[in-house]
Amino acid sequence: MISYDISDDKTRTQFSKFLSKFGYRLQYSVFEIRNSERVLKNVITEIENTYVARFAETDSIIIFNLSETCKKLCYGYAKHDDENFILVG
Repeated sequence: MISYDISDDKTRTQFSKFLSKFGYRLQYSVFEIRNSERVLKNVITEIENTYVARFAETDSIIIFNLSETCKKLCYGYAKHDDENFILVG
């Protein structure tokens, strides 16, 4: 799971389009990445090589590497998401 807070509109839009190649949007600035460890490493490399240098002082990206013991509770619209939740780690 990747959460981000990027102040520059252009960088934020580019980053969300980049993440949409690997997962789907859970919330406005939260993406769920359902893929292999290799893909996650590629995402991290791209973040480090492309986006970190463009950050303002207040910008951030947080990657939550969830384990198999994590539980997911959903309310509202999200509770209807019946796809399997695949964890990498």
